[in-house]
Amino acid sequence: MEKDFFQRVYEVVKQIPYGKITTYGAIAKKIGAPKSARMVGYALNASGMHEDVPAHRVVNRKGLLTGKHHFQGTNLMQQLLENEGIKIKENTVQNFNEHFWEP
Repeated sequence: MEKDFFQRVYEVVKQIPYGKITTYGAIAKKIGAPKSARMVGYALNASGMHEDVPAHRVVNRKGLLTGKHHFQGTNLMQQLLENEGIKIKENTVQNFNEHFWEP
């Protein structure tokens, strides 16, 4: 079950457009497990071996970079998002609604 869940998470995350972000909860809802936002986080934490999964584009519902400590280096998640034109201030996505992608 877990591998299947993780795979479904990865399939959604791969669809997030460049320059957009989404949330753990939005992904959980999309895959039919609306109360499993935390499990989506676990799946993304385990996605390191999948280079084609842009986990940096997933933030919490308030726009916080809650997964940043899972990326190598101190600010890699922030740097990746800023390279895509997303402004980050105090570990939070600015203009959240402008950048939000609904899966």
